[in-house]
Amino acid sequence: MCWIDLVGDVFPLEESKPGNTHFCFVRARTRRQGQCEQTHSDLSIETRKTDLSSMNFSLCLSSPIISILVHFLLVASLLCPVCSSEMGNTPVANQTFKPQEEVHKMNIIRTRLQQINKPPVKTIQSPDGDVIDCVVSHQQPAFDHPMLKGHKPLDPPERPKGHNQRDLLSENFQLWTMSGESCPEGTIPIRRTKEEDMLRASSVSRFGRKISRRVRRDTSSNGHEHAVGYVSGEQYYGAKASINVWAPRVANQDEFSLSQMWVISGSFGDDLNTIEAGWQVSPELYGDRYPRFFTYWTSDAYQATGCYNLLCSGFVQTNNRIAIGAAISPTSSYAGGQFDISLLIWKDPKHGNWWLEFGSGILVGYWPSFLFTHLRDHASMVQFGGEVVNSRQSGSHTSTQMGSGHFASEGFGKASYFRNMQVVDWDNNLVPLSNLRVLADHPNCYDIQGGINNVWGNYFYYGGPGRNVRCP
Repeated sequence: MCWIDLVGDVFPLEESKPGNTHFCFVRARTRRQGQCEQTHSDLSIETRKTDLSSMNFSLCLSSPIISILVHFLLVASLLCPVCSSEMGNTPVANQTFKPQEEVHKMNIIRTRLQQINKPPVKTIQSPDGDVIDCVVSHQQPAFDHPMLKGHKPLDPPERPKGHNQRDLLSENFQLWTMSGESCPEGTIPIRRTKEEDMLRASSVSRFGRKISRRVRRDTSSNGHEHAVGYVSGEQYYGAKASINVWAPRVANQDEFSLSQMWVISGSFGDDLNTIEAGWQVSPELYGDRYPRFFTYWTSDAYQATGCYNLLCSGFVQTNNRIAIGAAISPTSSYAGGQFDISLLIWKDPKHGNWWLEFGSGILVGYWPSFLFTHLRDHASMVQFGGEVVNSRQSGSHTSTQMGSGHFASEGFGKASYFRNMQVVDWDNNLVPLSNLRVLADHPNCYDIQGGINNVWGNYFYYGGPGRNVRCP
């Protein structure tokens, strides 16, 4: 942490049993009175000295009161063809129709929630409304993976040489820790996924995943716009950076704004492998506009593999004080205090897994190497920067902000930044970037300016407001 001052078919929810709910229909005058059925209450008709057995069905309507009642029930049956046989036991409000498709969707959601949310040994209520579950480490979602069943989290690996010990990060950088509560040793904190989280998703089947799309660093696709710095052309075994944290405005639920590192390998086709970490504001995923710490991975260009955070089997968390997906606090303010988080991703030389660390020495966990194809060996590109979704709902460019919402030219305290960017080489050394390039695919909306100095090493300012006079 660094503070720097300045529809389908419909069907009933409950099946009515044949014979329990009846109405008296007039069909002919040859049926017997014994076939005149009663509805819900036991209607008793005295017939005063009459041989009922010889009377025909017309007696059902012999009384004006009964005739009125029968007609009322007939109309009611047409308006409400499915009624409960036990009116006193089931509220009328519950006897509603649901499309078969909607019921199927809810069944999928409940099944998925059972997979994601593991039984907690302790639960913590966060001030922002999150529920944090303390789950036994070896019961976390990662260990549902066939190749991890029966395993336990690995011991810490060897750190890269040249690790800067000056960047100290408190573990109390998330809102849920403000109460002083924490998860016991041997457990990990997991943000509980709720039914409403999944209902917000544009696709329940792809909940927790990024949109499947062709990814290129030199252009936008499907409305995704970037301002990034990147290195390529060598073999990379990790990356590190300090990322300025803000709370950018996101214009609507279908959009997000994030700042992150990408560790990339493979072509920019279906075989793309990425490991990602940073912060994001995503109303669709989280239901609010707090900046949240996140991770992501994919081994097939965001198609069938990978997910955010711990929403699938993949990332193995080892830390009991950091909740992936939880809100970050504090954040930076315009012309005021600046807050950044340091992230290090590197490949363990011994086992080949990719580890994630905060600050200096706070291990979060790792991505097992078997999740990937190209990244089992090394990365071929490292990318740093911001990304937004521009849905153009109003026909013009979105006003969703990137970074601080201000252009790079405004500089420190006003524009968002990445600083002290480094990569890990083949010998597990942290080294400066030798060929950093910067790119903004919509510079009138979001831009980027790079530099280098003795204190911040390789750095850049980036971001913007989105829609403005030069970005209609």
